[in-house]
Amino acid sequence: MAPVTVGIDWAEGHHDVAVMDEAGAVVGKTRIDTGVAGFTELLALIAEHGGTPEQTPVGIETDKNLLVVALVAAGFTVYPLNPRAVARYRERHSQSGRKSDARDAALLADVLRTDRHLHRPMPAISEQGLALKALARQHQEAIWAWHDVLNRLRSLLMEYYPQALLAFPNLKHKAAIEVLGLASSPSSARTLTRRRLVAALHRCGRRNDPPLVDQLLTALHADGLAQPPAVEAALGTAAAQLIAVAKTMSAGVDELEAALTAAFAEHPQAAIVASAPGLGPVLAARVLAEIGDDPTRFPTAAALRCYAGTAPVTRSSGRSHYVKARKVRNKRLGDACHWWAFATLTRSPAARAHYDARRAAGDHHNAALRNLANKLLGKLWWCLTHGQEWDDATAWPAHPRAALPAAA
Repeated sequence: MAPVTVGIDWAEGHHDVAVMDEAGAVVGKTRIDTGVAGFTELLALIAEHGGTPEQTPVGIETDKNLLVVALVAAGFTVYPLNPRAVARYRERHSQSGRKSDARDAALLADVLRTDRHLHRPMPAISEQGLALKALARQHQEAIWAWHDVLNRLRSLLMEYYPQALLAFPNLKHKAAIEVLGLASSPSSARTLTRRRLVAALHRCGRRNDPPLVDQLLTALHADGLAQPPAVEAALGTAAAQLIAVAKTMSAGVDELEAALTAAFAEHPQAAIVASAPGLGPVLAARVLAEIGDDPTRFPTAAALRCYAGTAPVTRSSGRSHYVKARKVRNKRLGDACHWWAFATLTRSPAARAHYDARRAAGDHHNAALRNLANKLLGKLWWCLTHGQEWDDATAWPAHPRAALPAAA
């Protein structure tokens, strides 16, 4: 057992710290700021009570804090404890519901003192792996934010300009944003000439297509119900701003994707992950980013499957016994594995055969994909553990390997 354990309850602007000895007594506590001075004070407090980086575990309810980065760099073993689990520990000691930052810091230290073997420390992911994870997550966040803006734009256009949605049902297309930037209201659409429309289509990479130009002009110039002129002008101004934001965000997504692809290509394990059928550069980067490159993080394939949420959960009590999908999981990895399994249906005949067998056994589509993703993750874990690229004949020995179809 460690001589002392440390619990840190983090908040915006400060952190509460508790140092606990082997007997469960709080021997030191303080509140530190989030800067260098606070980190120096924390190190001094730990050293004052005999703690060393090699022997002192630190519990905190996050893995993204700058303080966590500094502690890991200093050699401490940091345990990012799940807030949900910490809440259950809190109820174990008190049923009144009282809570304070100082008490929570002591509680985190006590969790490690009594049950450290039940919790996972921070994985030792390389700097390259952490950079890939940052890019993969921010790329996905940028896509979600971009879609939010497009949904707001769609809702706004429905209020005064439904012709625009008839012309461009899919606002994610670059041509839609480029053209609507010139015609953000019915009034401005009526002044849009063929020449300007063709120039706008060329700017977003569309070739000469007279039927398409005629179709768009017909849709945008179509008569329809209208808002009062002042209201239409106001809504058109708001739409123009959303269109400009969506255009900028689309360019940002493209830049993040280029950076993500470049960072993935430079990672030592990129060739192994990319060799799996169905994993393109972006999806492969997301899978590798969430798994990480710490070889000791997942000692078994089952551990990785549970982390991704593809492994089912069995609940058994008395006469009740049923199996259900896992809810507590890494949702980003689970989402990436879902689309990976979907993509393999056209890239691996053996994977398709497994999916069809699950469907024939009564699984619905998502359950069959989850089962396939569970199989794929186990095989990818083996490839990463042994440093070997994917081979479909080895991965699915019971199925003859057929020629893969050409990529679309």
